[in-house]
Amino acid sequence: MKLPIYSLLLLLVFVCLLPASAQKRTASRASRWPAVVIDERLSLLRVKPSLYATSARRMRRGRRVQVLGVAENDGVKFFKIAAPPSSGWVQSDAVFSKLRPGDEERLVRLVQGSDGFEQIELATLFFEIFPASKLRPAVLLLYGDLLEEAAVKLSRDARSRLNRREIASSGAPLHSYYLNFNSLDRYRKLGVTFLFNSTTRTFHYNGASWTEIVRKHPGSVEAAEAQKRLDSLKVKLERRA
Repeated sequence: MKLPIYSLLLLLVFVCLLPASAQKRTASRASRWPAVVIDERLSLLRVKPSLYATSARRMRRGRRVQVLGVAENDGVKFFKIAAPPSSGWVQSDAVFSKLRPGDEERLVRLVQGSDGFEQIELATLFFEIFPASKLRPAVLLLYGDLLEEAAVKLSRDARSRLNRREIASSGAPLHSYYLNFNSLDRYRKLGVTFLFNSTTRTFHYNGASWTEIVRKHPGSVEAAEAQKRLDSLKVKLERRA
């Protein structure tokens, strides 16, 4: 059975347009790429790409977004992003992505330039965004050192806030109070584990990042330092009051 001439023409038009349509969809998908909000100081979501535009909200560190477009204004670059349930424009320096050249080194510089708990948070995000980075051993070593420093402060805070007389009267083991200390909560959310020496009443980082360096990056310049820290950790955990 022969097709009517108008049906044949429609079919030819459809066949001709199909590759172009598929190519357009592919290009559309390629123009979207994932990123993570890191620098909260620059993370205002704006209705237009301008530092003077109305702001919708400030996005929190760790927020996953999709970059849709780019524009330049007021001396900075802006990304148009999808951040459900809304979208808008954010200064490009606020977000990081493994797909954007230079972001790996830029995030390391931001980690090094920060301090306090923020520095630990940024290092954790670096591991998530760049899991195979050549800079990972260096950041892992720094991360472990930061957590062992945090353990010193946590130990001091716990000793001053936990009343030994009240603990003794409750009948619960001493170490259970320390390992339930509420200041540990934000570290737990990052997947950090602290060990506790009951005789010295001190917390210590469990050394997971140093262990990773020794096991997975034995040829790195950081491996020897990581092993020294693991040896020191063993001594600290066996120390008597």
